[in-house]
This record gives sequence, C-alpha cells and structure tokens, in this order.
Amino acid sequence: MNFYSNGKLLLTGEYLVLDGAKSLAIPTKFGQDLIVEKIKESQLIWGSFTDSGECWFEATFDIPKLRLVTCTFNSEKEGNADLIAETLLGILQEARNLNPAFLTSDEGFVVKTKLTFPRNWGLGSSSTLINSIAAWAKVDAFKLLWNSFKGSGYDIACAQNDRSIFYQIKDQAPIIKQVEFNPAFKDKLFFVHLNQKQDSKEAIAKFREHLDCAQYDIQGKIKRISAISDEFLSAKSVEEFDKLIVEHEQIISSIIKLKPVKEKLFPDYFGEIKSLGAWGGDFVLVTGNESTQAYFKKKGFETILTYNQMVL
Repeated sequence: MNFYSNGKLLLTGEYLVLDGAKSLAIPTKFGQDLIVEKIKESQLIWGSFTDSGECWFEATFDIPKLRLVTCTFNSEKEGNADLIAETLLGILQEARNLNPAFLTSDEGFVVKTKLTFPRNWGLGSSSTLINSIAAWAKVDAFKLLWNSFKGSGYDIACAQNDRSIFYQIKDQAPIIKQVEFNPAFKDKLFFVHLNQKQDSKEAIAKFREHLDCAQYDIQGKIKRISAISDEFLSAKSVEEFDKLIVEHEQIISSIIKLKPVKEKLFPDYFGEIKSLGAWGGDFVLVTGNESTQAYFKKKGFETILTYNQMVL
C-alpha cells in the first residue's frame, strides 16, 4: 500500500483561521509518501527518510499491544528518539481508538515514510504523516489531527486536495471549498525560506495568550481577514496584491504583537513580504521581479522558489 499527502502553505488567515476566519491555502508540489508492506512477524517496523534518502528515525512496536520496543533518531540538532516515538505512538493509538480494527491482528508491517522536501522547510511533515496514517487506518484525518494535536486542520485539507482551497472552521467542523488561485502576476511571486523552522503548537499557544490577555475587536478582524482572502483571489495586479499583503500583516501584527517580517528583517526590500503560518520561520511569500533572488541571496537566504516551483 502506498499513500501520498500534499504539503501545505497558508496564504491568508494565519492564527485567525483557528477562530473561524476564511483562509486561502495552497497544496504544494512537495509532500510525503507512506509505504506499508505486510510481514509475518507481529511487529510494526517504522523508518522515516529524508528527501535525500537518509533514514533519520527508526522504531519498532509490538503488535497488537502497540507498545514501543526500540527507537533511534539520527540527528544531533533537534528532538530525541523517545519523544518522536511517543508522538508517533500517540497518533497510532488514536487511529486505533477511531478504528478498533486497526493494528490488532497478529500480522505485522514495515512502514517507510519519505519526504520530498527538506524537514526544516515547514511544509507539513506532521500533517502529511497524519493524513496518510488516517488513510491507512480508514479514519477521519481531521479527527485524528484534533485528537492528537492542536491546529486548524487546513494542512489536512491541503494534504487531500490538489487545488487551492478556502478553508474555514464553522461549528467545530471544517468547511473546504476548492478555488482557482492562479494570479496573472504569478511570475512576480516567490517563496523564501527564513532558514529556521517554527513550532506550530508553540505559536498557537502564544496566540491564545495574547487573546486572553487583551481586548480586541476580534470578530471585526476575522471579518476583514476573510474579506482579504476573497480579495487575494480576485486581485488583478501585483500592486493591488501588495496593498492586501500590507493590510493583512498589520492586522495580524496588532494581535500577536510582533513586527511584520519585512519591517523586522528586510526593511529595504522593494516588494512586499507576507508571513505564511506561524510568524518568525519557515517560508514567506514575496512579491518582486528578476532582482528578488539576488536580494535575498545577498542577505544569506538561499532557498527561494518561484510560484510554479512551489504550488501544485
């Protein structure tokens, strides 16, 4: 069995998507494979591989007890084997809670996951994994996400859709609408990696703290962000698009009390820059021209993708 899930980027509505804002999200050309092969031994033998084919995490679980036996983690920089194994075990156990027939027989499996993007890109190494495990276990991927992690679920929607989407949460349920985001000025859009990965869980927790500690016209901001999502889709020129980026950045900045990324890191840049997802890491969306790549490379940011290189 082979399962594949698309990576994701959230173009509008970061943070406020959690509170019902209509957000524009795009699946990426990058994602993750999950390959499952049956074996006779009653074990689940897991291997996670990078885009370059390096095995960075291995674990063995007993079946049907679904108990961790061994694990190894090939990295000196982040995380540890036990923590990753416990997280994976929690996802598998929750999948079995949703489908009691999952991983209960005496037969075992060898599972291999392989990213098609570097792990630090932040395109959804967790969401693609959860979506593929849900498909394997025949359970609802949104329930598996929400029972295992915190998050809006837009990344699960991107994993399952091959077109851009409007994503919104209403009455604690995901509302997904495929849309055509194919701007005439897409040759002026770039995605630049900020050389660091953001922790989505931590970012969500901080956002909640800001909402709890201050009074905001949050419903008014949600309404305006939802409207900007529509206007992103209908923008006819890069100049119109730039104005929307600036307004969107100012709204989110006023809530989370962080400077927009352009003001903080690139005040002399000639185009506009928009954070995507949790502020402070991963990719940003940039408007520009033939000079854009040279500008960011000179600043030390080497990973720059065009619209067509990134968007599915």
